[in-house]
Amino acid sequence: MRNKFLSWGIILVVVTWVVALLIRAHYWIPILLTAIYALGVYNTYQTKHAILRNFPVLGYFRYFFENISPEMQQYFIERETDGKPFPRNQRSAVYRRAKNLSDTVAFGTQLEVNHRKYEGIKHSIYAKSPSEELPRVWVGGEQCSQPYHASLFNISAMSFGSLSDRAQMSLNRGAKKGNFYHNTGEGGISPYHLEGGDLCWQIGTGYFGCRDDEGKFNPELFKKYSNLPNVKMIEIKLSQGAKPGHGGVLPGVKNTPEIAKIRHVTPGMTIISPPSHSAFSNASGLLKFVERLRDLSGGKPVGFKLCIGDTKEFEDICVQMNVMKIYPDFITIDGAEGGTGAAPPEFSDGVGMPLEPALIFVNKTLKNYNLRNKLRVIASGKVLTSLDILRAVAMGADMCNNARGFMFSLGCIQALRCNSNNCPTGVATQDKMLIKGLDVTDKAERVYHFHKNTLHTCNELIAAAGRSSYEEVDASMFMRGDEFDHLSDLYFPDILGNVKSKSGF
Repeated sequence: MRNKFLSWGIILVVVTWVVALLIRAHYWIPILLTAIYALGVYNTYQTKHAILRNFPVLGYFRYFFENISPEMQQYFIERETDGKPFPRNQRSAVYRRAKNLSDTVAFGTQLEVNHRKYEGIKHSIYAKSPSEELPRVWVGGEQCSQPYHASLFNISAMSFGSLSDRAQMSLNRGAKKGNFYHNTGEGGISPYHLEGGDLCWQIGTGYFGCRDDEGKFNPELFKKYSNLPNVKMIEIKLSQGAKPGHGGVLPGVKNTPEIAKIRHVTPGMTIISPPSHSAFSNASGLLKFVERLRDLSGGKPVGFKLCIGDTKEFEDICVQMNVMKIYPDFITIDGAEGGTGAAPPEFSDGVGMPLEPALIFVNKTLKNYNLRNKLRVIASGKVLTSLDILRAVAMGADMCNNARGFMFSLGCIQALRCNSNNCPTGVATQDKMLIKGLDVTDKAERVYHFHKNTLHTCNELIAAAGRSSYEEVDASMFMRGDEFDHLSDLYFPDILGNVKSKSGF
């Protein structure tokens, strides 16, 4: 193709110029062809792209279609239940609830209800009327002097930097109106988090917002910000589900001077948080740090967030709680299916324990060490729908956090460009032109309605199951498709049994 382009291309350019000179018109055509030919010649001699070297000019179409492949997949190929990480039917439900529109669907389910992965709720023929009051949970143990009455469903950690200023303002205003908390993410408390909504301040390994010049924990800065009236809880981030064992990543293109000032870092640099904390290095050190933060904050609830990996490490923390008599007020469990703005694919795809087994393990372990009644367990990691929330509660969670659902309520279209600074909806970008498309007043209302309507559906599901409160939600409320498979195996005769016995296999 390269040789054909060079030989036939020069002939076409010469002929076009001759014709144009003869008729003395339309010089833009030979000029355009000359420019394209020159680009092709350059393509044949450059050494970075083999496709362009072998297919001059035409190779650009390959890169163009590769660039728009997520949109092509989403708009023209995927079915309602196919999309990843979230299928279209779930995204559509969030959009409708956020807009306060009817979220009903027509003509029945599109799920494979006879599949072993199907999960559903056992309804009762004696269903109850759903409560209009949205559920709330007290957070704060015996060592906490400022307990917080939290919503069952809250905004998970997303820092200013990963999200735009208008996105953070919208989330916080929505949280204020709906009376639920907004987790700051590990990027520190920005002015856009202070729109009146309750905050859970996350302290990551980089100590952004409370670090000294060497990147170490600064108690004076922490005390200053933790005592803000908006801050209701403090969360120590040990690890994140989407990239456990890997520090948070803020691409340099998103590290603006404003963000750098808030985080106390150099602008324009890609910021990778350390993989672990410098303030402690073992279970006893973690618990002492919890106690220290609780004292510095004036007795506010302090807990930690982690994705379960080596289960022995979590058991060691439980042992030290009983030895030292220091108890966190909550533990946030993040599943390996959790979201992120930027992570190596091997970490997102192959590190960490998923939320369901992690919740089961944590709940059982806390009970084994007589700790379950001393703290709250928060589930985080793809907890998007009302059914997801109830499943998490049934597996031992007291509350749930969600990030991507609230991003959808802001207008996120799952373009999968969070790490490129090219988010088309202005949610996960620092590009001023793209951010202008996000209207704070409108999006704050959508955040509020998404939260309210999701919890209202939770109340409806509980009532349909004949339960009166969330304390009655447990695993017995659910049924799974693998039970159906087992039932079918018992019902249908094993017609190959005789073959086995006669053949001697």
